[in-house]
Amino acid sequence: MDTKYGHILYDYLLKMGLEETSASYVNLFVLLVGSIAISGLLDFIIWKILRTLSVRLARRTATNFDNFLVAHKVPRYIAHVFPLLLLFELFPVVFMDFEYGGALALKALMILGVLLALVLVKSLLSSTKDYLKTLPHLRDKPLDSYIQVFMIFAWAGGILTIFAIITDTTIWKFFTALGAASAVILLIFKDSILGLVASIQVSINDMVRIGDWITFEKYGADGDVIEITLATVKVQNFDKTITTIPTYALISDSFKNWRGMQKSGGRRIKRALIVRQKSVKFLSPEDVESLKKIELIAQYLENRSKKIATFNQERGVNKSLSINGRNLTNLGVFRKYIENYLENHSAINKDMTLMIRQLSPTPQGIPLEIYTFSSDKRWENYEYIMADIFDHLLAALPYFELEIFELPTSLEAVT
Repeated sequence: MDTKYGHILYDYLLKMGLEETSASYVNLFVLLVGSIAISGLLDFIIWKILRTLSVRLARRTATNFDNFLVAHKVPRYIAHVFPLLLLFELFPVVFMDFEYGGALALKALMILGVLLALVLVKSLLSSTKDYLKTLPHLRDKPLDSYIQVFMIFAWAGGILTIFAIITDTTIWKFFTALGAASAVILLIFKDSILGLVASIQVSINDMVRIGDWITFEKYGADGDVIEITLATVKVQNFDKTITTIPTYALISDSFKNWRGMQKSGGRRIKRALIVRQKSVKFLSPEDVESLKKIELIAQYLENRSKKIATFNQERGVNKSLSINGRNLTNLGVFRKYIENYLENHSAINKDMTLMIRQLSPTPQGIPLEIYTFSSDKRWENYEYIMADIFDHLLAALPYFELEIFELPTSLEAVT
């Protein structure tokens, strides 16, 4: 811009008899206020135009990306760019008589330009992140971590650029100076660096996604992941409280991710009945006949009894004592009953493991463990199914003359 226009007011003031110094300051003040006013007016006009265009574009397009741009004020920040460029052109004229002040003013504009660029980039990235979260295949990805990593580098570059502007030096000299202070920087930004490395590993190894149910006993977390950032992972527990876990803890400590269960065909049921050892016995023929009334094991008892009788007869076993030869036990028959009961249960996934196993005897009794999978993985339904199964089995125990171990109460001691 031609600097001769900057002295029109100055020359006029001199003709009016004002001193040169006073005329220079008045000229500076008027030009500065005028430049800022013109820039402000230009900013307002451009903002109005961009807002109108944004509304029309949002109505015509099917995507909602433009809605996120408006929500994060991207058009508003873009409107600031043009007045800033105008000030870059006007300030050499405004400060033509104040070289030092003009240099400071240009530095201030350059710093504002760097900050505006950073804010604009952050708004664009936030808009992109929110839009990508609406896509089904990206909804569970840790997009916040990626944005934060990029912004860390952007802010680092921006701060170095601002220092370079203030000191009239190059960015490369700052990198040289940073090499000597790297140990201090690593100490100050230890958590951020650990979080950055952890976020990358969590993303690459697909350890945690948004929406995953995780259990992290060390931090008291048991619920769904709702946010993954560079430094923290937020978990909404089932009691609706929020637990914040450092991101690097996911790779340094052990936690449980239930995603595999949620993607599988069922949820595991693993629970044992503790049977009193004294209640275990051989079944007499009369006991077997009585148990044949139970439909689920009637056919099994019929077939098994014939095989055992044939085996004992062929070998001339003395059956005056039940221990001789082969025999049925009430615990073994009950184990078969549980197996048949679960195989006929509508809520059990028959394509997954179904096993009734007897564990090592303990001082309390013999653990009879049920290991199977519920076809319904929803928590409340899963608990109902498991409780329904064990309600039935506890009520069925007396039919086999078996007892559950219980610690003696004071009432039992008296009786």
